[in-house]
Amino acid sequence: MTNTKNVLAKDVEIKGSIKFSDHLIIDGKIEGEVISDASLTIGENALIKGEVKTRSVIIFGKIEGNITVQERCEIKKNAILVGDIAAETLAIQEGATFMGQSRVGKNTVSNPMLSGDAIGGGPTSQPYSSVLAALRLEVQHPTPQEN
Repeated sequence: MTNTKNVLAKDVEIKGSIKFSDHLIIDGKIEGEVISDASLTIGENALIKGEVKTRSVIIFGKIEGNITVQERCEIKKNAILVGDIAAETLAIQEGATFMGQSRVGKNTVSNPMLSGDAIGGGPTSQPYSSVLAALRLEVQHPTPQEN
């Protein structure tokens, strides 16, 4: 069995929806929906303007839109997410920027292919936990005082 790795390089620009069935790495620019039951990696050069609905996502680049994942959403150092998240688990590294709301926990998302059910909610949705995180942390050490 071979591991299939699909890659959209940094010089690729797409306007429209993308659907895929094996792990995808995007390092280019996408304007539109990205939908799959597979995993997605957003490269550090990537810019996604639109909804992302996948099994899991790792973000190194920038997303402007809501994310709905069945499993794990990871926002890595220097990544930027402007939008809401619905996921079973969420990890945000120091140095990442996340501006939006999150809904995290088991049974939060049943299937990312269902449009609109996870974010924005229907009559059975639970309230969001509000999160506004700009995690650009800097540590400054005090200088010793002279006596």
